[in-house]
Amino acid sequence: MDQSAERYETMANIVFLHGGGMGGWVWNEIATTLRGEGHHILTPTFTGFGERSHLISRDVTHEVHVTDIVNMLTFEDVRDVVLVPFSYGGSVAPGVIARAGDRIRRVVYFDGIVPEAGKSVGEAMGYMSNEEAMGLNALLASGKGAIGTGVAEMQRTAAQDKPMKMTTERQEWMLAHLSDMPLRCMVSPVTSGGDAIDKPVDYLGIVGDVMEPQHEKARKLGWNVETMGPEIDHAFIVGAPERAVEFLRPRL
Repeated sequence: MDQSAERYETMANIVFLHGGGMGGWVWNEIATTLRGEGHHILTPTFTGFGERSHLISRDVTHEVHVTDIVNMLTFEDVRDVVLVPFSYGGSVAPGVIARAGDRIRRVVYFDGIVPEAGKSVGEAMGYMSNEEAMGLNALLASGKGAIGTGVAEMQRTAAQDKPMKMTTERQEWMLAHLSDMPLRCMVSPVTSGGDAIDKPVDYLGIVGDVMEPQHEKARKLGWNVETMGPEIDHAFIVGAPERAVEFLRPRL
């Protein structure tokens, strides 16, 4: 077998799910590396984020983002997928598997949210109680309340006091590309929790950072959990993309 034929036969279909305030753009360096190795890479952007930020509205629930990915899998007709959710994307992954699990082979979490069915992302992150989330979701559904979370500006402000663990150039690039995200996707109920994933799951957690409480949730579900840090932080997919690729390669 020549080298080109062997490379084709080992190609993986990889779908990346981005985090809050981001978009498919955040995977640029990782995607370029993996495409160069022969893999088929898809980096969708959720409704209301990034280049789709013009679609932000109070109608964008968490389930809309599940539908974004299910539809992409369907219309791109991609199967045997390694699904790689990061941060907020971790809350979307179980719903995708519940609706399109026949297209997914395994899941590799990058420091992602591990959701519970019936509870919101805001609750999973400890930002609010169930009562507060339900009340805000109802308010937004009525057409009132803030449309976005303000996450982009919050991250830019936070970085002034506590720079991210990456080069100045990488931080400036990432912060410049951040956009808002729909508030309702943070407070509407998640339809499928982490316990609904019936595929092999590997979880890469970053110690000493925002998602650390999620690591124990992953362990309790019996997932294979490995950790890195503290020399890298939650934004390692931009700050240290080679570490993400190193973790992912043996799992393709």
